[in-house]
Amino acid sequence: MLKVIVTAKNTPFRLSETKDVLKGHKLGLKTLNLNANIKYQEIIGFGGAFTESACYNLYRVNEETRKLALELYFDPEKGIGYNIGRVSIHGCDFSLSSYTYIEEGDKDLKTFDISRDLTYVIPTIKAAEKISGQPIKLLASPWTPPAFMKDNNSPIKGGHLLEEFAPSWANYYVKFIEHYRKQGMTIWGITVQNEPAAVQRWDSCIYSPEQEGNFVKKHLGPTMKNSSAKDVNILVWDHNRDIIVERVTPILSDPETSQYVWGTGFHWYVSEAFENVGKVHELFPDKGLLFTEGCVEMGVHLQDWSTGERYARNMFGDLENWCQGYIDWNLFLDNLGGPNHVNNVCDAPIIIDIFPERLILESSYYYIGQISKYVKQGAYRIESALDIDNLQVLAFVNPNHQIVTVVLNQSDKEEQFNVGNESVVSLPHSIMTILL
Repeated sequence: MLKVIVTAKNTPFRLSETKDVLKGHKLGLKTLNLNANIKYQEIIGFGGAFTESACYNLYRVNEETRKLALELYFDPEKGIGYNIGRVSIHGCDFSLSSYTYIEEGDKDLKTFDISRDLTYVIPTIKAAEKISGQPIKLLASPWTPPAFMKDNNSPIKGGHLLEEFAPSWANYYVKFIEHYRKQGMTIWGITVQNEPAAVQRWDSCIYSPEQEGNFVKKHLGPTMKNSSAKDVNILVWDHNRDIIVERVTPILSDPETSQYVWGTGFHWYVSEAFENVGKVHELFPDKGLLFTEGCVEMGVHLQDWSTGERYARNMFGDLENWCQGYIDWNLFLDNLGGPNHVNNVCDAPIIIDIFPERLILESSYYYIGQISKYVKQGAYRIESALDIDNLQVLAFVNPNHQIVTVVLNQSDKEEQFNVGNESVVSLPHSIMTILL
């Protein structure tokens, strides 16, 4: 018999294993077709960002609630099996304030010090790893170089890296990796710059495609290659899908630059042009693709079912287009959507209601979990087809040869289809995971 796990609106089903949707094989229904012999991309994993705000929120509540919160994400059985994560290289908008690891003006990086991250961020990652039973692979991203390295002499409102400080800034990444590794952290990759096309009222820095490519080619790539960080992957772009093709093409088309680049990171804001992700794969099939940030903006959206569907729609769209993993934004935010030192408040899959010291699981938590809990690191997406307009389907084969099929129904209509010797009901506004 099939094993089926369901999350559905207007039902008690929340990542619930149930036989209620199994109805026995019926003639005349469409059939789910799977072909494990046709494989696409390998999956790196799923996770979220260990921002200072997210980690700080955990320390605002009691130890029991803190442990439960981490189990809900990182425990492969009790939770949804996260195995990757993201950290900022010094401050971002979801830090408690803007900060760097050096004293202002220290181009030789003699004052480099990550001790601030030892208060909330690194202890949280270590606790997550203990619960997960494995190292958390981290992607690290800077929001800005130190102010003195930029032409606007400010960490905020964009500005550009000054060429004279490019060697020092490249060494900064290596220092970060070395210091985090001394704390036992697993730095899998770095991005050159978070959102290099956005002038923000918070920490930000602007690069054109040519500037980003030249920094990688002349400074960051060679510096990392000739250091202890030579095994760390470099990702470019780390911004939205809408202009991803024109942004990465000049970088990845240059062999001198491309040799240093693992692939492209991207976010979901502005656009759901998933075909652009597929176009990057088509143009550069030897390069990786990783979703590096997405969240529902404008504060907390308590118990809004559409946020979960947005996550699922984006995960389906990107995974269908060769994306190899998904990193959500803040793991935990408080009931005001922060803290955020520039009031850029957002939603998160788990909201920590601070004073009652309780956890609120948003619909997004369950929708992500229908994929992340069952699709394991090292799985491959495989060919799948289900000819029903209201349903989307994704299928994977795990390293243990288990086939995982995920079916998304964003419509108001119930649908039914055959899987082998069973028929399965897809409930309205639901996501279903079928294990074979």
